[in-house]
Amino acid sequence: MTLPPGPGPAPHIQPPDRAPVHVLVAYASKHGSTGEIAAVVAATLGEAGIRADVVPATDVRALSGYDAVVLGSGLYSATWLRDANRFVRAHRAALVGLPVWLFSSGPLDRSADFDDIPMTAHVAESIDGLAIRGHRTFGGLLREDSPEVAAGILATHRTGDYRDWDAIRRWAREIGDALG
Repeated sequence: MTLPPGPGPAPHIQPPDRAPVHVLVAYASKHGSTGEIAAVVAATLGEAGIRADVVPATDVRALSGYDAVVLGSGLYSATWLRDANRFVRAHRAALVGLPVWLFSSGPLDRSADFDDIPMTAHVAESIDGLAIRGHRTFGGLLREDSPEVAAGILATHRTGDYRDWDAIRRWAREIGDALG
């Protein structure tokens, strides 16, 4: 079958004898930026024919029914948000049996564009014992008009959107490829 030319990738054709892979994309986000990354990851997985649910980490009650998990959190002082850490603690037994990918967001500069920034010691400690398939750090977002941002933060941190949407989509496609 020849597909007509057009924008975007060719559709993923699922073998008829296999149900689509179902992925949970959970996230912890203070001001919404990490949630936006999670939504793009899920949409990109969807383009590959993978069913993906985007859910705040605090709203996840169980991992039954999922074939894989992507978990992301904003980084503050090299530390994941409390909700991401609670997610790992609450679901550790289920996470042991699933493929898991992690992402962090937060550098308020372009450093994540040029180098693969390893997970921080705090993140590594919180996921100790899990067989993580991959981790990526993406740039963050700080708006001058973000609610609840203290003036002192704005005085000492760079404002701007440092998320690389192409890199985020590439990474999500890598996850999709790994899930087949």
